[in-house]
Amino acid sequence: MKNVRIQNIVRFMATAMAVCFAAVPMRVSAASAEKLFASVGAASMFSMDYSAEELVAFADAGQGAHWGYTNLGIANTDGSNLNVRETPSTSGKLVGKMRNHAGCEVLEIEDGWAKITSGEVEGYVSCDYLLVGADAVTVAKSLVETVVIAKENGLNVRQEPSTDSQVMTQVAKGEELEFIEDLEDWIHVMVDDEDAYVFSDYVTVETKLDTAVTMSELLYGNGVSDIRVDIVEYAKQFLGNPYKYGGTSLTKGIDCSGFVQAVYKKFGIKLERSSSAQATKGTKISTSELLPGDLVFYSKNGSINHVALYIGGGQVIHASCEKYGIRISKYNYRTPTKCVRMIND
Repeated sequence: MKNVRIQNIVRFMATAMAVCFAAVPMRVSAASAEKLFASVGAASMFSMDYSAEELVAFADAGQGAHWGYTNLGIANTDGSNLNVRETPSTSGKLVGKMRNHAGCEVLEIEDGWAKITSGEVEGYVSCDYLLVGADAVTVAKSLVETVVIAKENGLNVRQEPSTDSQVMTQVAKGEELEFIEDLEDWIHVMVDDEDAYVFSDYVTVETKLDTAVTMSELLYGNGVSDIRVDIVEYAKQFLGNPYKYGGTSLTKGIDCSGFVQAVYKKFGIKLERSSSAQATKGTKISTSELLPGDLVFYSKNGSINHVALYIGGGQVIHASCEKYGIRISKYNYRTPTKCVRMIND
């Protein structure tokens, strides 16, 4: 072969074997790679006249088959979130978080740090907590999830798979719902912690890996008090932690109303336990008046059953469901029923 460096051979070998078997060591010698290819009838790759550029192109094409990633990386922690930093250092500014087993595109690796992109986040993660190459592909195969994505704004979500069934809520274009099963004309989904159904013509069903969530600092306008900033920053610390119906622990499991209750309690603000009771307190405001720290309520069949904390930028943080835990969503990912201000500033 001409113009082929050893890393190109290793890269091609790892990619091809990952595609075929998803179980090959990342570091092998050229001789070992050739022997390995011979054992699966692919030794001819080492006698063909490929340039370095051609081999890399083959590798990229093979890796690109992995759910849209060219160089797949998988967060591999003890269950906690993997910090994404602005610079390759533990003192670097935090710009995002990857939940355990979330996927990313690995751009480069140097000195124990990987530069990655995941969702809308770009930054550096420690290689100590990142799987790459065949190891990442192997793990990812058991992690890829099916999601249902709304094609248009105002997607009707119904209690039963029928147009005669009452509309529980509506979701915004681009929002992802948890897939349960395909019923041909209808798709069975979960909205937060509720079973629901959407008409299949108005959604797409896709497979994907979880991605990082941005933690960029919020841009606050004039008049936003320090307590609002503190409430939001405190709430974001628990991003990715588990959901548990009836739970009260911000770290071990909590539900939607328990989450906002616990966050507010930290700042001396007392809330009722249920979302329906919480919605009866405070001052009702419009969505255009929302400030960080205000509460947004959602309903099922006209009755309030979910609450989220507005964090600015058109987003809320909330304890969603068992699958997603505490997550950030658009404030109108479901149609808001009521917005309430509890903070007297």
